[in-house]
Amino acid sequence: MSRARILTVGPGDDDIRLDRWFRRHFPALGHARLEKLLRTGQIRVDGGRARASMRVAAGRAVRIPPGLAEESTAPARRPVSESDAEYLRSRVLYRDDAVIAIDKPAGLAVQGGSKVKSSVDAMLDALRFDAAERPRLVHRLDKDTSGVLAVARTRKAAAALVAAFREGEV
Repeated sequence: MSRARILTVGPGDDDIRLDRWFRRHFPALGHARLEKLLRTGQIRVDGGRARASMRVAAGRAVRIPPGLAEESTAPARRPVSESDAEYLRSRVLYRDDAVIAIDKPAGLAVQGGSKVKSSVDAMLDALRFDAAERPRLVHRLDKDTSGVLAVARTRKAAAALVAAFREGEV
């Protein structure tokens, strides 16, 4: 029989909600199932019961129950084709260590959905440029709207950009 295991929250996951930590590391785990595992005490943080909204800090120990421990921790993403990757990289207007600005054309969706064949979100791995983290969307533009799309290169940059958009500073 399989055994529970303990995963340590890494520095890149510091100060995020527990449900988001699970979505990042166990993308196949649905929210309802996560809530049940939390409610029944099968998932624990530093040995104590936890809630989905709890913020986890780097170094904290998360108990992963048997069965879930064997599920893949790799994100379930379709690889970006080389032609799509080249196309998206050709749209980059600006890039530094924190942000990438993209010239998003009309007709390209920012996020996927039903009837959406291609989106910026699905192609973000093409914008890693050898960075450890996958870039993050911080705002959207409608599919039929063209314009400059800001993409954060780190979790810290994403938080700062989201705050700037919220405060109307962009």
